[in-house]
Amino acid sequence: MMEVVRTVAEMRERVAGWRHTGERISLVPTMGALHEGHMSLVRQGDELSDRSVVSIFVNPTQFAPHEDFTTYPRDESRDLAMLEKADVDLVFAPDVTQMYRDDHRTKVEVQGLSQILEGQFRPQFFIGVATVCAKLLIQTMPDVAIFGEKDYQQLCVIRAMARDLDLPVQIIGGDTIRESDGLAMSSRNTYLSNTERTLAPYLHQEITGVARRVKSGDAIEVACADATQQLDAAGFKSVDYVAVRDAETLEMPAQGRPMRVLAAAWLGKTRLIDNVAV
Repeated sequence: MMEVVRTVAEMRERVAGWRHTGERISLVPTMGALHEGHMSLVRQGDELSDRSVVSIFVNPTQFAPHEDFTTYPRDESRDLAMLEKADVDLVFAPDVTQMYRDDHRTKVEVQGLSQILEGQFRPQFFIGVATVCAKLLIQTMPDVAIFGEKDYQQLCVIRAMARDLDLPVQIIGGDTIRESDGLAMSSRNTYLSNTERTLAPYLHQEITGVARRVKSGDAIEVACADATQQLDAAGFKSVDYVAVRDAETLEMPAQGRPMRVLAAAWLGKTRLIDNVAV
């Protein structure tokens, strides 16, 4: 049966028992408010391991003071029911005092990757993400950890962090799961009004169009500018960026290298992000 633990000591004790018997362990870190996108990662982890761990922790250090930490969707009982149905072995659901002691003063920063795209608009975001993910990976020491490609830059940051710190874990990306109209599943989609929800799929449509145009040889700058203009015309409040980058480094693309289209845009009070491969 699924077990829920709330302290680092309890979690390490359970994992140590599995390691002693040679079992392979997967970790799916989440902030709760689970949806099918999360559950696809859980299933992927289960296929790759003997024992599955899911963490639920709304990490305060990745939210700026003006952002939605206090209002971020939370429904632990629903989350636990979903995870139990998926036959997860262990849920790690710590409170803030377990993750950050009063005298906590260490931060993890992946330079370069953390300052571009999302980092330009959320300067402290990836420091908070890298720090909490480093802690979770060290606390759990899984063989494999799965993160969704929907947060593509985050996935790149975590891969770089794990590599640079020599963490003995394989970081795997899970496919973006979408609604039937193309909108990438996200816990924050619940913020959308009915009218905004109707408009939201345009983000995916436009970046898919950019990918198609770039693949056919159109100028990247023109394709991205056209998509931005179309999103503005469709009713998006503002577009933070539509960009094409190297799929591995997120640097400016070079000929012959795999590419990714990434975008972030505001629809009312909701900030949507999405990405697609070229």
